[in-house]
Amino acid sequence: MEITKTAVAGTLESSDAQVRIAPNDGVDIEINSSVGKQFGEDIHQTVQAVLSQLQITDVQVIVEDRGALDCVLRARLKAALLRATDTPVNWEAVL
Repeated sequence: MEITKTAVAGTLESSDAQVRIAPNDGVDIEINSSVGKQFGEDIHQTVQAVLSQLQITDVQVIVEDRGALDCVLRARLKAALLRATDTPVNWEAVL
């Protein structure tokens, strides 16, 4: 999947995450989290896993986390990534 434009998903409300996606050369992940000291590495691993699952290699990901559960983070990330591409979606890969 190729990232062709910028996209955003999520909010800055408590227990949510806002994910911003942009085209980039290589993978650049920035995580700003209110629970970063406890869960920062887990958040980073989740982002890496989703990027790997969708075979994305050139992207900038900025996560503004406010204590979102892993399932919420995955949903926000997938939504933003799908909004940022013009490629038809392989829904089996997304689930």
